Parts: sequence; C-alpha cells; structure tokens
Amino acid sequence: MNILNDIWQGLITGSRLDQLNLVLGIVAVGLMIRRSLWAFPVGMVAVTVQGILLWQATFYADAKLQIFFFGCLAYGWWHWVKHRGGQKELPISTLTWPTRSVWLGIAVLVTLVWGWWQANHTDAVMPYRDTFIASFSMVAQILQVRKRLENWMGWVLVNAVATSTYWVAGLHYTAFLFGVFLLMGISGWVTWYRAMRSQSGGSNDA
Repeated sequence: MNILNDIWQGLITGSRLDQLNLVLGIVAVGLMIRRSLWAFPVGMVAVTVQGILLWQATFYADAKLQIFFFGCLAYGWWHWVKHRGGQKELPISTLTWPTRSVWLGIAVLVTLVWGWWQANHTDAVMPYRDTFIASFSMVAQILQVRKRLENWMGWVLVNAVATSTYWVAGLHYTAFLFGVFLLMGISGWVTWYRAMRSQSGGSNDA
C-alpha cells in the first residue's frame, strides 16, 4: 500500500508543470507510435518543458540534453516529410547488423567514457547508470527520427533500466512513470514492426 500511496501522491502533488510534462510525454510517445507528424511539434514542446523542470532542479547537464532532443525532433519532422517520396508517409526501415553493431558500440563507448569522467570528477551517485540512460536515449532518438525500427529497442532498454533503478532506489513514482513509457515502448516496437511488414517500402539499409 505504501508503494501505491507513493505513486498516488506523486500524481496529485506534482506541480502543474510536472503534470503537463507527464501528459505531453505520454501524448508525444502515443503519436510517435501512430507515426503521426504531430509527434514532432508535441515532442518539441515536451522536451522544452522537461528542460525547464531539469534546470529548475539544477540538473544542468540533463537540461542541456533536451536541446539535443529538440534539434533531433526538428530534424525528424523535416526528414519524415522531405523523404517520403510522394508516399503517404516515410517508410519504416531497419539497420543492417554491422550498422546496429556500430550504433551499439558508440552508445557503450560513450557510456563508459562519460561514466568514468562523472565517477572521477563529479559527486554523481550513479554515474554509469546516468550516462547509460543518456547515451542510449541519444542513440534511440537519432534512430527514431530516421524512422528505424531499432529505435524502440533502444527505448525499451533505456526505460527498463530506468524503471528498475528508480524502483530499487525507492523512487516509486518516478519508476512508475518510466514503467508507463516502457510499456509504450514495447507497444511502439510491435506496432511499427507490423506496419513495416505491411508496407511495400520496408527494407534493411544503413
């Protein structure tokens, strides 16, 4: 019951900006699952609100990361429209195995290097966990705006790690939120896979 109470209190006691952030995040992911172009403007507003909240909480590095996400979403909006080639929407595609290995290697390398720097030069409590989530989120975001199916694999992994980490830390409300995004990530993976199978343009490329 204490866990449920933690979640409930988090939902009802959050500031209006916190509640707006939650709604925008869920709506943006939902629109992305549906492959709607509205996912981009809504997502850009969502990361702006998230950036403000993080800055107010003095998480300056994470706040600045939202600028990266904002830029990716702006690019993705342009990319999805520009490269659909007269079709109703840009086809979903997948990466080749060598390209997947490269992206995975980049995410792991950034995690290790960034995590080491934080562990040795900051007072971060969980430096490698933080950099893992940030690094893999960046890769997942890039793949998402390029409309690669593998982006959902990245988001599922990120949200699974975040959910378990915050749950163990006793931050049940935060874990609950990431749990919601984890379920939505799985739904996005399945939905995009089915859409790719049904479209004629689905292909493997770099």
